[in-house]
Amino acid sequence: MSGTIQLLTDTLAAAKAEGRSALIAYLPAGFPTVDGGIEAIKAVFDGGADVVEVGLPHSDPVLDGPVIQTADDIALRGGVKIADVMRTVREAHGATGKPVLVMTYWNPIDRYGVERFTAELAEAGGAGCILPDLPVQESALWREHAEKHGLATVFVVAPSSKDERLAKITAAGSGFVYAASLMGVTGTRASVGAQARDLVERTRATGTGLPVCVGLGVSDAGQAAEVAGFADGVIVGSAFVKRMLDAPDDAAGVEAVRALAGELAEGVRGRS
Repeated sequence: MSGTIQLLTDTLAAAKAEGRSALIAYLPAGFPTVDGGIEAIKAVFDGGADVVEVGLPHSDPVLDGPVIQTADDIALRGGVKIADVMRTVREAHGATGKPVLVMTYWNPIDRYGVERFTAELAEAGGAGCILPDLPVQESALWREHAEKHGLATVFVVAPSSKDERLAKITAAGSGFVYAASLMGVTGTRASVGAQARDLVERTRATGTGLPVCVGLGVSDAGQAAEVAGFADGVIVGSAFVKRMLDAPDDAAGVEAVRALAGELAEGVRGRS
């Protein structure tokens, strides 16, 4: 099975054709267990998510706030491995037919082997990777293997990114551009902030044809609707993870994220 970047591209284009933003959800692999994480992803798709990012748990994250760090710690204590991440992608995509990406820092891929990682992700039906700490100027090796296996390379831009850097990132990336709504780490916030709209406008001004999707801080349908007013996609992570952490048991957690996906899906359709 080859990578499914085309499925990702088609999914984002279909949302645009419907006059709405895409809903992109994030959940870490292995949380609360590998099987439980797979069921949660299926539930999020069932609730209305268009795309899911599967997080590769990391012991020293630079972008993730305390909620996702807590979930990563649970997954790591449970012994989650890259093979479990690949299994999560395979089963979630296989059960739903929808695009599934991996979000990971560079070090695990570097240690695992770029060719091995990209080949296995493509075989699992993955659509690509979001690589928040891989500088575009050091990404040639990754992009060579990702392109070989039909995988998207999604880079992260931030409000601090200069226009020249934005142009380089959009030229090198594929799938979509991940626009961090504000400086800082992941987590739910009372307001997404005006910086997000400005960043989307500056990213589009590079002339890129890639969708620009906004993450960091979106936690409810109202915020999703706000971001959907100017972005091609709305990315939600910590809010899903928190629903699972707050649930009394794994089954309740699965139902909680299904319900949240439904609320957010209404938001991106302007019906919050």
